[in-house]
Amino acid sequence: MSMQHDITTGLLKNKRTKRKGRGESSGHGKTSGRGNKGSGARNGKYIRRGYEGGQTEIHKRMPKRGFSNENFERRFYVVNLADLSHLEDGSTVDAASLVETGLVPDDYWPVKILGDGEVTKKLNITAGFFSKSALEKITKAGGKALNLKGEAFTTPKEKAIFVKRDKKKPAAAAEEAAAPAAEPKA
Repeated sequence: MSMQHDITTGLLKNKRTKRKGRGESSGHGKTSGRGNKGSGARNGKYIRRGYEGGQTEIHKRMPKRGFSNENFERRFYVVNLADLSHLEDGSTVDAASLVETGLVPDDYWPVKILGDGEVTKKLNITAGFFSKSALEKITKAGGKALNLKGEAFTTPKEKAIFVKRDKKKPAAAAEEAAAPAAEPKA
């Protein structure tokens, strides 16, 4: 197997540039390697990715199927508790202060606080969402976790998992329907 230094030993360190448009005998004269006419031969050409010269592009010819939830995903800027360890005791943390310290690029998305790291200082944190471990660590240190409305943050209830019911057999369903009719009325 050849090594990098074996391959590159024969190469020139200062390779001469290809001089285009310097006569037919150079092999790069006249059209300078651009072919004849068309947008590729023009100055400042830009052919976007997927363009097929006016023919309907492959991504438009292919059938579109299915559905994606990507457009409806809840997005957050993530900040860990370890990132907040440099703050002073009793300080207020919100999106504006996180942007100022450089932990978050801007306030376009809400901030989510995760529980990676320890909190030893009493912090008043206002954020869009808190993980269970982060909420526990903040309250244990004596701080406050507030939602964007300024109220105390509470973790949302877990959604009920859908359980498929067993389908009743037709004979059993008919017996159940006939049983109440047979009972005498009081």
